[in-house]
Amino acid sequence: MRYISTRGGMAPATFSDILLGGLAPDGGLALPETYPTVTPAELAGWRGLSYPELAFAVLRPFIDDIPADDLRTLIHKTYTVAAFRTEAITPATPLIEGVWLLGLSNGPTLAFKDIALQLLGNLFEYALLKNSGQLNILGATSGDTGSSAEYAMRGKRGIRVFMLSPHQKMSRFQTAQMFSLQDPNIFNIAVRGVFDDCQDMVKAVSNDAEFKARYAIGTVNSINWARVAAQIVYYFKGWLAVSTHDDQEISFAVPSGNFGNICAGYIAKRMGLPIRRLILATNENNVLDEFFRTGIYRVRATDQVAQTSSPSMDISKASNFERFIFDAVGRDPAVVRELWRQVDTQGYFDLSDTPYFQTVRESGFITGSSTHQNRMATIRQIHAETGMIIDTHTADGVKVGLDYREQGVPLICLETALPVKFEDSIIEALGRSPERPAGYENIEDLPQRFEVMDVDVAAIKQYIATHAA
Repeated sequence: MRYISTRGGMAPATFSDILLGGLAPDGGLALPETYPTVTPAELAGWRGLSYPELAFAVLRPFIDDIPADDLRTLIHKTYTVAAFRTEAITPATPLIEGVWLLGLSNGPTLAFKDIALQLLGNLFEYALLKNSGQLNILGATSGDTGSSAEYAMRGKRGIRVFMLSPHQKMSRFQTAQMFSLQDPNIFNIAVRGVFDDCQDMVKAVSNDAEFKARYAIGTVNSINWARVAAQIVYYFKGWLAVSTHDDQEISFAVPSGNFGNICAGYIAKRMGLPIRRLILATNENNVLDEFFRTGIYRVRATDQVAQTSSPSMDISKASNFERFIFDAVGRDPAVVRELWRQVDTQGYFDLSDTPYFQTVRESGFITGSSTHQNRMATIRQIHAETGMIIDTHTADGVKVGLDYREQGVPLICLETALPVKFEDSIIEALGRSPERPAGYENIEDLPQRFEVMDVDVAAIKQYIATHAA
């Protein structure tokens, strides 16, 4: 399997070549030259596989330059009952008639990001130990990526993590999960700004080829292809758990901010998984919903990004969106470069009057948005009907999913996080606190270790240079 850049400036590379790097050298994102396909017979043969066995089957075509036995060992080391509290790893639970919740929040930080990042931590360590290398990971988080990455990388040999987050814009639980870590290889930086500012600085540092090389800068954000690849697995797992025959179409409802989670579903569909609809749910920051409805991708200025009760989706620049657009414009890197030049210079691009928008319309996406009132009402509805408590992001997905569900088509709603991570909103909706898993009882009271910094790329570079491995 060879990987290319969405902007055309990278020679075809192996998985191991792109694993540690994040952005391609030309500023684009890595994608396979072609997507592997899964036949109905192969899919039928995967019924009954354990999660690690299924992960190996799905990921092997993407990761064919690591010896099969080594890859199998890394996957089995990752997806354990000890780490995910259930043998199913991502169990599918009936929610209401014809609707299931795919449980993705059983990992150590209680969020779906653990599914990919636990594997990424083991892949990184494997690659660095083979080469006696060092890696300085620079990441940005709106809430869950940061803690998932830090818990995956803490104590890993040869790795230091520098995580940028928007100062005072995450939930108290999310903040405590990250800032209470005392591991010497973890560095938390609270940025006076919004998530997009953090993400822009990560990209700016990554685009400085000399600095990136000198300090061995890597990334764990969903611009890293391995993140997206690992998330493809649970779409197959969900389909296998819910489907009753081998060509049955199932729809997935996915809360989306940075387009990484649903991008994995799009690729699963391209591989041959019988997905009818990919229902994309945004919150009040509805840039992606606006694009799929109008053909106009219009990013927001920092002061136009709403701070909401589903904060992990408070994003207006969806990094993974470039991967989808690359396919939508016929994999023409010149078109992608021009579109992102327009984003950088005028703040938007418009495909509405181009043939490309018809391709977008035929891609299987349908979108909608959710508000704070919608989230509260959905949390109350699901609790009243099932006794289950869902978090605010999952509620966005369930709300939009139910808006667009079709009679006779099973719907799987992807869970984002356990509700305890957004306790204040759950209290507002239900008048009670959600249960806390053992070990998280007083996490907000633990000592916290972090730096507060301005939106300043030079200052971030200096900080990394001072503390790098």
